[in-house]
Amino acid sequence: MTEMTIEEYEKLEPIFTLKYKNVEVLYNVPNRQTLWRAESLNSKEPDTLAWIDNFDAEDVLFDVGANVGMYSIWAAATKKCSVVAFEPEAQNYAILNKNIGLNNLRESTIAYPVALSDGTGFGDLHLSDFVIGGSCHTFGEALDHRLQPRKSWLRQGSFSTTIDRIISSKSVPFPTQIKIDVDGIEHKVIEGAKKTLKDDRVRSILVELNTNLSIHNNLIKSLERKGFRLWRETLDISIRKKGEFKGVGNHIFQRT
Repeated sequence: MTEMTIEEYEKLEPIFTLKYKNVEVLYNVPNRQTLWRAESLNSKEPDTLAWIDNFDAEDVLFDVGANVGMYSIWAAATKKCSVVAFEPEAQNYAILNKNIGLNNLRESTIAYPVALSDGTGFGDLHLSDFVIGGSCHTFGEALDHRLQPRKSWLRQGSFSTTIDRIISSKSVPFPTQIKIDVDGIEHKVIEGAKKTLKDDRVRSILVELNTNLSIHNNLIKSLERKGFRLWRETLDISIRKKGEFKGVGNHIFQRT
């Protein structure tokens, strides 16, 4: 076993670099999970990258459930837009901020360590594991992505608010693009954004939905009534066809 001093250990900073045209995008990858996220960025969700590619420098992205910031950082670095990211899990939030600093995005990107839902208040964030880059954590109730009860690996104290409440505080710019990926309670996030979604400044929404859940399928009709059109042409590549997450995939809605 090789020994190292604490000073040597502190200097370790594994970085994964991706390129987009003439832009280098850097990600801190302290474990296998974050390395996998970086290595698979171009193949895991091509629909998300295509969606982001339509952004411009005037856009403001709300990234709800940002994890370590894979898409927040990509959007801010490659499209020069502003980003407001929300990630309540402690370890993910730390790496998210690390990635903001690595890419010199301090002026355009800010992250908040809060959960977004349909209400405001303190509560428990139920963790599925305690791994940097991990996912499937839920605020308020210990549920899996099927909204079925599950046992928490850990209850982390957290705070939740709504998109409408954030907008009314006037502490962040108004979003033109919204990405929601919170592994099950997406319907609560949208419920907490009723007023915001009526505003024509919101040009599009990308939300991960579980097509096996009626409460998620109802969101499609609800968003269409609010003036959004679903990009049905992307569903075939987005929705998983097998495995534990069969039927889960990104749904992109464009303001008509």
